[in-house]
Amino acid sequence: MSGLLKSSIGRKFAMALSALFLMIFLLQHFAINILSVFSADAFNKASHFMGTFWAVQYLLQPVLIFGVIFHFAMGFVLEIKNKSARNVKYAKNNGGANSTWMSRNMIYSGLFILIFLIIHFIDFWIPEMNTKYIQGDFSGMHNGEFRYFHELQEKFVPMWRVALYCLGFVFLALHLLHGFNSAFQSVGANNKYTKGLKTFSKIYAIGLPLGFIIIALFHHFNHH
Repeated sequence: MSGLLKSSIGRKFAMALSALFLMIFLLQHFAINILSVFSADAFNKASHFMGTFWAVQYLLQPVLIFGVIFHFAMGFVLEIKNKSARNVKYAKNNGGANSTWMSRNMIYSGLFILIFLIIHFIDFWIPEMNTKYIQGDFSGMHNGEFRYFHELQEKFVPMWRVALYCLGFVFLALHLLHGFNSAFQSVGANNKYTKGLKTFSKIYAIGLPLGFIIIALFHHFNHH
């Protein structure tokens, strides 16, 4: 693994694999959260399962955390490694004419998403870990009822938090619009399906963040 990460191609390949892994997680995360728009009971049951099933907690969750850290760390490494090369290239020609604004500024959208993730962890993951592993309460109950839906709605009462989340998802969309195609290219997915992948990537990159925005707005305006 260390040998793979020493080469530029190896680093890009590892970056792409971590990106694809996180994209799959995002889809799963959205699938559970969108349930909260249609059924509080279904959302509570799905959240309780994900929050208590041993394989999710002790296998998938550590892998996910590692994947997030690895992806951002590798992104910063690639940015540092490529910075001097880009400067030389831009000195010879107009870099802006050969690449999109998003491809040249992935590091900035990534930084904002990282800040957004930290806030998201503070809002949801850390309180969940506190409830389960410090307080020792794995029941998921509060006053005899599942607490997941209620806690989700409470987080989206303040308009400032809703605005912050919406902005975070806009940056996520921008990041995904370039990152999705880049990830597939890095793992060698340049074939007859490329056009279809590009279409799917646009739908995913715009549709998924938009779906999360709808969830945040829904709970803000439908809080009881």
